[in-house]
Amino acid sequence: MTDHAARTARLLAAFDARILVLDGAMGTMVQRYALEEEDYRGDHFRAHGPRLKGNADVLNITRPDVIRAIHAEYLAAGADIIETNTFSGTWIAQADYGLEDWVFELNRAGAALARAEADAWSTPDKPRFVAGAMGPTNRTASISPDVNDPGKRNITFDELVGAYAEAARGLIAGGADVLLLETIIDTLNAKAALYGIEQVMAEGTRVPVIISATITDASGRILSGQTTEAFWYSVRHARPLAVGLNCALGPAEMRPYLEILSNIADVRVSCYANAGLPNVFGGYDETPETMAGHARDFAESGFLNLIGGCCGTTPDHIRAIAKAVEGLAPRVPPTLPVVTRLAGLEPLEIGPDSLFVNIGERTNVTGSRAFRRLIEAGDHEKALEVARQQVASGAQMVDVNMDEGLLDSVAAMTTFLRLIASEPDISRVPLVLDSSRFDVLLAGLKCVQGKCVVNSISLKEGRGRSWPRPARCGGSGPR
Repeated sequence: MTDHAARTARLLAAFDARILVLDGAMGTMVQRYALEEEDYRGDHFRAHGPRLKGNADVLNITRPDVIRAIHAEYLAAGADIIETNTFSGTWIAQADYGLEDWVFELNRAGAALARAEADAWSTPDKPRFVAGAMGPTNRTASISPDVNDPGKRNITFDELVGAYAEAARGLIAGGADVLLLETIIDTLNAKAALYGIEQVMAEGTRVPVIISATITDASGRILSGQTTEAFWYSVRHARPLAVGLNCALGPAEMRPYLEILSNIADVRVSCYANAGLPNVFGGYDETPETMAGHARDFAESGFLNLIGGCCGTTPDHIRAIAKAVEGLAPRVPPTLPVVTRLAGLEPLEIGPDSLFVNIGERTNVTGSRAFRRLIEAGDHEKALEVARQQVASGAQMVDVNMDEGLLDSVAAMTTFLRLIASEPDISRVPLVLDSSRFDVLLAGLKCVQGKCVVNSISLKEGRGRSWPRPARCGGSGPR
C-alpha cells in the first residue's frame, strides 16, 4: 500500500469513528503577524516587479516559519485536518502578482509545510491530516464581467481545468491527503476544477476530494444563482468524500442550508462558517463560546461529519468547537431512492411518482424555422424570448439544438448557452443539450453549471468511438 493509500485508509477510519475537526482561518492568523512587503518578497522575490504584499500563498516560500507556526496553533487546538495555505494557488489568481510560473511550487511548498506539521503532531490515537485548499479564483465561467455584455466571459472551462490541474499536481506532490475545493461561488468553475483534478488522478495518485460551496446571503443561493439542492445535484457525479458549506455566513445564518444539504447528500457533510457576519469595521464578533454552541447544535441534529471555521475564526474558536463535538456521533449518510436528479438554478427530480415532464423544444434550429432565422440573424434577444416563453408556459426543461449546416454550431451553442446563464427566469430549469455532433455537446457542457441531459450519443461512428463518450460527458460536465 502506498503512503497516500495508507493515509486515505486512516482518514476514512477517522471519519467513521467521530466528527472530525477542521482548522480555522489562515488569513486571520496571517494578519496578526503584521507582515510587510519584504516578508512577502524574501530572498526569492527581492527583484520581482509587482507588489506581493497581500499574496498569502507566497509566504509558503518566503516565510515558511509563519505558516508552520499557524498550522501548529490549530493542531494544538485540536484540529484533525489542517488546510494548506494555497487558497489563491492557481495561475488565474497569481496573475495579479506576476507569479503564474510559480503555481506548482507554491502548492507543493504549502502542502509540504502542512504535511511536516501534521506528521509532527500525529499519534496512533489521533492521526492528523492535510487538506489541499483550492479556492474559487477571481473569475467566473457562468457570470459575465461586463453588465453590458451578458455573453462575455473572461475565463473558459478549459482554462479553469488546466489551472486547477496544475494546482492539484503541486498539492499531491507536497503530500496532501485530500483536496478541498472550497468557497465555491460558481458551480461551473467547480465542475471544471473537478474535471482537472480527475485528469491529475488518472495520471497516478488518487486522493479524496471535499467540495464546499458558499451561500452568499439570505436568498439561499451561491453567487451564480444555484440553490443548495441544485448545487449538490450538479457536482454529485464527482462522488466526493464530503460536500459542505463554508464562508459568507455565520453559523446561525448557515444552519437552514446545512440542514437541507444533510437531508439530500448521500455522502459526508462538512461545515465551516465565518465567525458571524462582518461588523461595520470588517471584523467578526462571534465568540468561541457561541460558535461552539452552534457546532454542538449541528452535531446533535445529525448534520455533521466535519466541522471547522472560516473567516474570523482562530485557534480559540477551533479549540471550543473541538470540545463541543467531542464524543458526539458523526452523521450517517442516508440511502436515498434512485431517481433522476437534474438542475438548472433550481433542482428537478424525476421519479416513479412524477407526472409527465414537459420539455420545451422551440429553441431548436432543426425543429423551428422561426427560431433558426433568429439565430442566423444574430437576434439573440428574441431567441431568448422563445426560451423564456416556454418556461413561463410550464416547460420543466428546455431543449437547445444548433445543428444547422450553415451555422457554426459550436459557436452558436456556446453563445446561446452563455446568454441563457444570464437569464434566471430561463436558467432556473435544467437544459437538454441536443446535437448529433459530439463536439457540439461538449461545447455545451462546458457552458452549463447545472446538471443537464445530453441528447444524444450517436452510435453511427461505431461502438469503438462512441462508447467512451457518455463517460466523457460525465467528466466534462453534468451527467
